[in-house]
Amino acid sequence: MFKLELEYKNEILFARLKGILDRKASYKINNYLNPVIKKHEIKNLVYNFEKLDMVDNSGIEALINSKYYIKCNKGAIKVCGVSNANLYLCKYLKFPVVKTEVDAYREMEAL
Repeated sequence: MFKLELEYKNEILFARLKGILDRKASYKINNYLNPVIKKHEIKNLVYNFEKLDMVDNSGIEALINSKYYIKCNKGAIKVCGVSNANLYLCKYLKFPVVKTEVDAYREMEAL
């Protein structure tokens, strides 16, 4: 089971991912998160992978779509709570990794 929890604070959208991001679950990012980013011109996105268990190819594609929309808005993405299993994914997607949401918040506010 996959859960997507969103919180918007000080022009930064926090997206907490829980569970397995697979083909069945990637629609939540493609149909809920990405349209919000596009419609509201969100510039700063922080993904929290702390409780993310696994990501398949469809999930990777959904994350790439998010990255595209953020770049179109001339914004930035940070990822926190990355386990060793998801570290390779972040390197592959060229997502900057920080330790916690607080660190991401501080870095985003400095931009």
